[in-house]
Amino acid sequence: MITVDSPVQTVLGDAKKKMVDAVVDGLGLRTVGDLLRHFPRKYVKTGELSEVGSLHEGEMLVVVGRIRGSRRHTYTDRRTQRRAFRVEAVLETDGPPLTMTFFAKAEHIAAWHERRLAPGRRGIFQGKVGRFRDTWQLTNPQMVLMGTPGEDAAQLSLETLGDLYPIYPLSAGVESWDLQRAISFALSVVEDLPELLPAPLREREGLLDVRQALEWVHRPEDHGQVTRAQQRFRFEEALTTQLVLARRRRALQAQGARPRTGGGGLLAAFDERLPFELTDGQRQVGAEIEGDLARPHPMNRLLQGEVGSGKTLVALRAMLRVVDSGGQAALLAPTEVLAQQHHRSLTAMLGDLAAGGMLGGHPEATALELLTGSMTKTQRTAPLLRLASGEAGLVVGTHALLEDVVQFADLGLVVVDEQHRFGVEQRAALTDKAGAPPHVLVMTATPIPRTVAMTVFGDLETSVLAELPAGRAPIQTTVVPLVDAPHWVERVWQRAREEVEKGHQVYVVCPRISGDVTEQGEGDAPPVEGESRPQRPLAAVEEVAAELAEGPLAGLRVGLLHGRLPAEEKDRTMRAFAAGEIDVLVSTTVIEVGVDVANATTMVLLDADRFGVSQLHQLRGRVGRGGLPGLCLLVSHAETGSPARDRLDAVAATTDGFELSRVDLEQRREGDVLGASQSGFRSSLQNLRVLRDEKTILHAREVASRVLDEDPDLASLPLVRDLVLDLEESVRAEFATRS
Repeated sequence: MITVDSPVQTVLGDAKKKMVDAVVDGLGLRTVGDLLRHFPRKYVKTGELSEVGSLHEGEMLVVVGRIRGSRRHTYTDRRTQRRAFRVEAVLETDGPPLTMTFFAKAEHIAAWHERRLAPGRRGIFQGKVGRFRDTWQLTNPQMVLMGTPGEDAAQLSLETLGDLYPIYPLSAGVESWDLQRAISFALSVVEDLPELLPAPLREREGLLDVRQALEWVHRPEDHGQVTRAQQRFRFEEALTTQLVLARRRRALQAQGARPRTGGGGLLAAFDERLPFELTDGQRQVGAEIEGDLARPHPMNRLLQGEVGSGKTLVALRAMLRVVDSGGQAALLAPTEVLAQQHHRSLTAMLGDLAAGGMLGGHPEATALELLTGSMTKTQRTAPLLRLASGEAGLVVGTHALLEDVVQFADLGLVVVDEQHRFGVEQRAALTDKAGAPPHVLVMTATPIPRTVAMTVFGDLETSVLAELPAGRAPIQTTVVPLVDAPHWVERVWQRAREEVEKGHQVYVVCPRISGDVTEQGEGDAPPVEGESRPQRPLAAVEEVAAELAEGPLAGLRVGLLHGRLPAEEKDRTMRAFAAGEIDVLVSTTVIEVGVDVANATTMVLLDADRFGVSQLHQLRGRVGRGGLPGLCLLVSHAETGSPARDRLDAVAATTDGFELSRVDLEQRREGDVLGASQSGFRSSLQNLRVLRDEKTILHAREVASRVLDEDPDLASLPLVRDLVLDLEESVRAEFATRS
């Protein structure tokens, strides 16, 4: 008897080993149950030609089309010097026609291609879109032809297809129609389908039972059935995810944390000397954080705010409150440049309040330390001792803070800047250094997909700084499309020179250091589905800096900065740029966050399509910080209408970071909501999309909370309980292997 736990091979029939390997290894479908839960990504109407809009080279296309005509050509194979054959067929769609080419060494094979591709014949065609001599092509097409069953093995009759044909996510070696046949067979032979959701819950939520939902998602008669089936599986996944997150929150609260209600005068002394008034938003968010810190369970809050909205000041005030309570606070930064920048800015803001234990220090002062990976053992010794003894109340650092040698006397608050640069397990490694669970505040200027997902799924409480302090100037953002207008690059450097001649400074950002060398932990933004990337040299800091200094920017003071430089040289370069001793700074994304040079007015991003939306917005935020209007030029070879160009156009159209986070989420997916993954392509979500399914997710959160209130051990939902426990265990296992 075939069950959902049977090996997937039992329903693949006489499939070749290559296909079996593709299903098992490529798609990760090991059981029949996995196969049944491998849902279509789209449906095509079999009764009409597919509507085809704008085409882009490299995209994968699935269409219902009709053969307009085919023609056989004879040519000489250059390698064998023998006669060979090429059959070209033209495919009609509800849009541009597509040329398909088939090669054959034998004449009878070419004749077979020509017969089956007879004019007027319809079918479902899948292949990669190409362009040759101003003609759109479907390269290496796979197809299911419609006609009389038995004419050839790849055919299906119109009667067996139905009105909607499912198109599945694929891997090399397996076709969508192979999966369709195997899934249809599995549905007909598997009798016992596990039902995760009991009847009372399904009735209350108006959901289908599992068998009906599987039938309608894989073999629908119309889109209404697809919608009902998808509602069932999306709610099921949302509920399971919410139960995991709710149990995580409750477990964290049950651990307890030390309330941090102050007691010293450090924060009061700091507030007294502030040369400006806090914005209404800063006061409101400060009150929210203060309330969290006063509770006997850990704060787990996300602070979202536009570039320049004053998040660091809000975080510093929270850190000072914790020090006032007798504890310590750590600020975790993703790069050494940013850690050093934070250390300098916090030192400047605190003044003698950061000179604890030193001659001339304020009576309420504490010590502020810096820890980075490039510091020598000798340089680290004193800061490590002051942290372990509790003499130092504040520390700013990079991943070096996660090392075992770093110990705290009483770590009360962890502030994570740009949280998308750190996985869950890295934050946990720092919080584990506290005797009791510390409070956690994570900050971001542009919520990237995983951050937005966390916001909607409710793993983090959220605060928003929407208003900008006075003095922020507008930033004009323009896409420079070198594919359409390659000569515009000359104007880019003219514009940069003009800004320098006005007494201002310019950033030039490249995706590479030299050749193919990237920053450690950095690199290209993950490509989105359907995005092709031509193989050509990308702009590199070392090459660009030399070319500019010798060419269009000759005579200007050009400096360079990247993560592989010695720490002293990086710090010296940033200080020189801040002091106005460098006119043009050619850099990688090490200047993405935290770098604040008021005189910098222009940002030139080379190969801008290689950066994600979040990075583009962050980098743009480095200019316009001193009351002077900013200019951001996005230089790109991306074609109009491509996903990469759409991303750049979206950034150019708005400076609203929260709107851009939605664009980022739509393109890149949510990331791994339950675990540590940051890239959307490793999403643990199979059916849910945060933007599309936000109402379902929020409703499932309410249901999950109610279920746990009534049944903390999930005894009434045994299959859901098993799935929740499996998810929790998989997250712990992944953490153990990574930490």
